[in-house]
Order: sequence, then C-alpha cells, then structure tokens
Amino acid sequence: MKNIHWDRNAINDLIHELRSFLCVGLDTDIEKLPKHLGKTPAAMLEFNRRIVDKTLPFTVAYKINTAFYEPLGPDGWHVIEESIQYIKSLNRFIILDAKRGDIGNTSTMYAKAAFEQLNADAVTVSPYMGSDSVKPFLAQNGKWTIVLALTSNEGAQDFQLKKLESGKFLFEEVLELTKSWGTNDNMMFVTGATKSEYFHTIRSILPHHFLLVPGVGAQGGNLEELLAYGATIEGDLLINASRSIIYASVDQDFDQAASTEAQYLQKIMSKFV
Repeated sequence: MKNIHWDRNAINDLIHELRSFLCVGLDTDIEKLPKHLGKTPAAMLEFNRRIVDKTLPFTVAYKINTAFYEPLGPDGWHVIEESIQYIKSLNRFIILDAKRGDIGNTSTMYAKAAFEQLNADAVTVSPYMGSDSVKPFLAQNGKWTIVLALTSNEGAQDFQLKKLESGKFLFEEVLELTKSWGTNDNMMFVTGATKSEYFHTIRSILPHHFLLVPGVGAQGGNLEELLAYGATIEGDLLINASRSIIYASVDQDFDQAASTEAQYLQKIMSKFV
C-alpha cells in the first residue's frame, strides 16, 4: 500500500494535474446495488472498485461515508478497509466521512480508528463539543481533520445560521475560533454547495484553508457559482458528488455511467483550475 504525504501542496498538485476538484462520495447502499451484482458485502466492494476504476482520471479524492457500511457490522467494516487499501494503491486522497466528535479520550480513540486502523487521510468531525473534541484528531501527523462548518442540509438553519448578538452567524464564529486549533495543512472545513451565497464570507475568514463542499448533484448545488467563490489561486477546494455519480445508472453499465458523469463535472471544473 502506498502512503503519500498529503499536505496542502500535494493535494493542490493533483488538482492541477487532473484539472479537477472532484471528490467522489462512496455512499454505497447495499439495497441500491445493480441487480446483476447481488446484495452482499462482496458486491459492495466490487461496486466501489469499479466506480473508482472508471472515475479515477477525473477524481482527486474519494469520501467513504461510514453510515452506509456500519449496518453490516464486521463485513461492512471490512469493505471500508478494503476500499481504502484499493484507493491508496491508486494514489488518491481518502476521506472517512464519520462526523466524529466527543470528549478528549473518546476522540483520541476515534482518531486512532480512522487514521491508524483504517489508514484514512482525513476524517470529518463536529466541533460543537469544543476544542478538546477536535484536537486529538489534529495530533495525528500527516492527517487532516475536516470540521463541519456550514452544511448543505435544510436543518443547517436550526443552529448554523442563527444570528449572534455580535451580528455574526454561528457558523462564522465556529470558523473563526476553530481555524486557530490547526493549520491550513491539517484542517479543512465542510461548507455546503447549497449555501453558495455565503462563500464570499467563508473565504474572507478562511483564505487559504481547504473547503470540502458537498451538495453538488442530487442536492442541487450550483457548481459554477461555488467554483467562482470557493476556489483560490492554488486550488484549496474539494467538491463532493455522491449519488449523482455512483447511481448514474443501476444497470450493468453503472461504472461507465459514473465515468460519464464524473467527466462532465470535471469538464466544468477545468475552467477554474
């Protein structure tokens, strides 16, 4: 298994090489697998490998959402491990989308599981329990912590878009505080594509941090708009699409259909690299 040191420069180099910001989300639902593959953990792994093979020329990173694998117990965990090992052999950045966050000693164990056991390059975390819930992830050398800041779901309005007495939104306060816990070489932030009107504000707070942007495709985020506001001269942007790519077809051509959709997105992205 190859282990690239994925610092900010290395990720941006790959962005410029591929002329793409694309991150493909492997939200692999066993119930949605093409019929000819069956509905087994082995079929999930084959599905992931074939999606990766066909989307690789257009893709900088892959994001594995643990929620789709954990219901299968040890078999699901095995699919995560094998998928990560396969992607690593192909020199791509790997995000474990687990949305962890707990008191310090618990977060330390979560970090060990994500980075030492699974060998992911990055993990998503929630900052709402404070610094001691995030810093154990940042303590892992050569790894990235991706902090939830402004998410793409409708419920983001419940807390993240609440105005504080200062006049700022809560998500702005979270960004300004949490960015001091790490550096732009070990911390990214999740900012949803459906909230592109806030990207100018976000970039004013985080001019050189990576943003991981979900919500393109099935959730309806405007790709060109977020590229205009989200990308820096260096790059510093990963745009995630999951369902629109991996379920572009449910027939035997599912992998080729995924490739076509990934290439379509990459073509748009290439104008901004």
